[in-house]
Amino acid sequence: MTAYLSVQDLTVRFGGVTAVSEVAFDVGHGELLGLIGPNGAGKTTTLRAITGVVRPQEGSIRLRGQELFGKGIHQRVRLGLGMSQQLVRPLRGMTLLQNVALAAGHAHTKSPLAALFRLDRSASETRARELLARVGIADVADERPSTLPLGYLKRLEVARALALDPDILLLDEPLAGLNHVEAASLADTISALNADGLTILLIEHNLAEVMRICRRLVVLDNGRKLGDGPPRDVMSDPAVRAAYLGEGHAAA
Repeated sequence: MTAYLSVQDLTVRFGGVTAVSEVAFDVGHGELLGLIGPNGAGKTTTLRAITGVVRPQEGSIRLRGQELFGKGIHQRVRLGLGMSQQLVRPLRGMTLLQNVALAAGHAHTKSPLAALFRLDRSASETRARELLARVGIADVADERPSTLPLGYLKRLEVARALALDPDILLLDEPLAGLNHVEAASLADTISALNADGLTILLIEHNLAEVMRICRRLVVLDNGRKLGDGPPRDVMSDPAVRAAYLGEGHAAA
């Protein structure tokens, strides 16, 4: 599989603390890759380094062969990166439709303010309704986020990321805080997006759903890569089991 996103020897330090150390992995075109690990493993830091939120001290990050180091967040978005945040922060004074339409308009302007005041918003609103339907919440398009439960807001966050027309979608714990039924349903939606051809890098603690929808996992622990391969092979590795369950369970 051709590498679409390539992370090589990534190292991120905060003061004297090394959060990520020489991490390397590729995401193939059209792949749904799960990036997993215990709390504090360095997963979100790795994602933030890819998007440009944090600056690595060493390594290389390439999208379709183009180096991302030195490029700002908006430059990376325009090159094809999209990210759904772990903590959803919609514009609560707007409807779901308006939230997604604003993102869709921003994809065609250089300024969120310009997108907000475009004279003709019909194309953005049409696109927004399509994306809300794609993530399964078209029925509440005209509701405000404050009136809806977390499950809807998680899907709204994905729709807003999709509105930027990304080539690769980075999802940071989209299932966190959802019950079993909601998590399984959103995992199905993520799988369907991937089946439509979207490349996805998924960070998630819900191992049952990750193993169900991902064909490959990369495991981090204490900032280092611990495993890489098919889910069942990775999770049967004693070192990975030790990281998740403790040394005593790993030998069982």
